[in-house]
Order: sequence, then C-alpha cells, then structure tokens
Amino acid sequence: MLNPPHHTRIRQSVGNIFPPDSLAGGKGSIERTAGRLLDHLEEELAYGPADFCALVSDQLPVITIGEWLRLPPADYSLLRSLTHDQVFTQELFPAPSQLALSDEATRELRQYFTALVQERRRNPGDDPVSSWLSIWDAHEPDRESADQAVFHLTLFMVLAALETTAHVLAGMVRLLLEHSRQLDWLRTRPEHIPGAIDEVLRYDAPIHMISRVAPKDTELAGVTVRRNEMVQLMVGAAHHDPRQYIDPEAFDIRRRGPHLSFGGGIHFCLGKALARLEAECLLTALLKRLPGLRLSGAPVWASRVAFRRLITLPVARA
Repeated sequence: MLNPPHHTRIRQSVGNIFPPDSLAGGKGSIERTAGRLLDHLEEELAYGPADFCALVSDQLPVITIGEWLRLPPADYSLLRSLTHDQVFTQELFPAPSQLALSDEATRELRQYFTALVQERRRNPGDDPVSSWLSIWDAHEPDRESADQAVFHLTLFMVLAALETTAHVLAGMVRLLLEHSRQLDWLRTRPEHIPGAIDEVLRYDAPIHMISRVAPKDTELAGVTVRRNEMVQLMVGAAHHDPRQYIDPEAFDIRRRGPHLSFGGGIHFCLGKALARLEAECLLTALLKRLPGLRLSGAPVWASRVAFRRLITLPVARA
C-alpha cells in the first residue's frame, strides 16, 4: 500500500527476489518436498478419506519459504497458525473476536521476527535476511532503522507467501477434481499446466480484495478519489466480469487471458515466480501419482472476504 518514493526505495532493496537461476536451483527441493507430502497423503488415503489442506496444501508453502529463509522446521506449525490469525486485520468487516486474534498473532509474529533479525545480525549467513541487513545498512542512518526495515520485509514475505499460496494449491486441486474431464485432458497434456494454473488464479483468486492508496486526486468511474484515500479493488469480481471474459462463470483451463491475482505495475507480486513453481511442481506430481483421487465431501471455507482460505478439502481414492 506504499507509493513512490518510499515504495521505490523498498522495492529496489530486494531487487529480483526470485531470479530464474535461483528458482532453477530450488525446483528440485520443492519437488522433493511435494513428493514427501504426497507420500504421506497416500499413506493416509489407504485408510480412508484424508484432508488435502492439512496434509499437503498448508504444508508446502511454509516448508518452501521456511527453507529459503533458513527457519527452524520446528517453527513451521506456529508460523502457519499465526499467519492464519493475523490476516483478519486485513478483512473488510472483522468481528471483535477476530481482531483480538489478529492482534495477538501480530504481537507474537513481531517477537518472532524481531528475534530472527537480531540473531542474523549476530550470526550472518548466506540467507536472504542476512543479505537484506547488508543492503539496508547502506540505506539507513543507523542499525536500528535497518533492523526495522528488514523486520517488516521478512514478516511481509512470510505473511504473503503462506496464506495465498496455500489457497492456490488447495483451490487448484478442488477445481480440477470438480471438473474431471478437464483434469483427464490435462493429464495427457502436461504442457498446459501453466495455463491451468492461470485459470485457477482467475476463477478463484487467493486475494479477492486489494488495497491501494491514491497518490493524487483521481477520477475513477465517475467517483472522485482524493489524494491519500484508500481504494479497495475487488479482484474477485473483476475476474468474473463478462465485459472482460467470455462466460466468466465457466472454469476452463484452456482459457487464455490476463488476471490480477498477482497485482500489477509497480505493485506486481514479489513472489509470483515462487508461487507458480510450487503449484506447477505439485500439480505435475499429482497428475502422475494419484489418477484416482476424488473429492469425498464438501470443502469447508474460512469466513472471509479478502483472503480466501480452504480450511478442509476432503479427498479419497476411487
């Protein structure tokens, strides 16, 4: 929600956070993690229905970002839980009880990542946090300011990576299992996996509402937006606009067209490439390993507007 020049300064400090050579090196690790999670899923399916969210889609993003940031695996469960609670503060109409959960989660996340930055300050390594500290030391007048900047960046990366990617993974599996003919078509044409993921992102975006702050007085669809006023962009509605998409309520993995799930312009998602890679690795493995997978019950959703979340996705083997 920042505008230039502050936004430009922060964006430049991280650069291309996931360059192609970095992702190429990390692909094998993501594939192995996806394989281990699917092993566990298959073990559970041998005894009956299992929850895809708990066993796979909630796990892959936190393991991926945790390994990248060099976080202790023992902390993954805590970070996943705190992230789920923290996003309530970004909802349109959170209940008082939800705001209380968010406030407590924010306090614990602040403690966790403040300690992490301090530890990397004492013992720098080849991890992103240590690299950001080195960069921001050259930007800020003192170490305390640099530490604060890196704290906010690290916290943002975790919050952005876990909740959204988990939804993409679970939503991808849900939609393809609900459209079995398209799933069978994709299984024989894996080269269309990237396009299928784009349709998942259009049809059920992980974030249905994006906040932006007007940098100047602006006229938008006949409405005057004053400088520094916040506007909520309803991405979920835009993705189903019949003026933009033919038959927008139809899920069609052969559809070609733009979407706004990764934002746009100067606010384009930092983690787009990583999120896509996780989805591609998981879907590729699923198409090969579990041809008989099916939904075994109704999905359960979190009660939200902005951040979509599947709480449970029951699956079974045919």
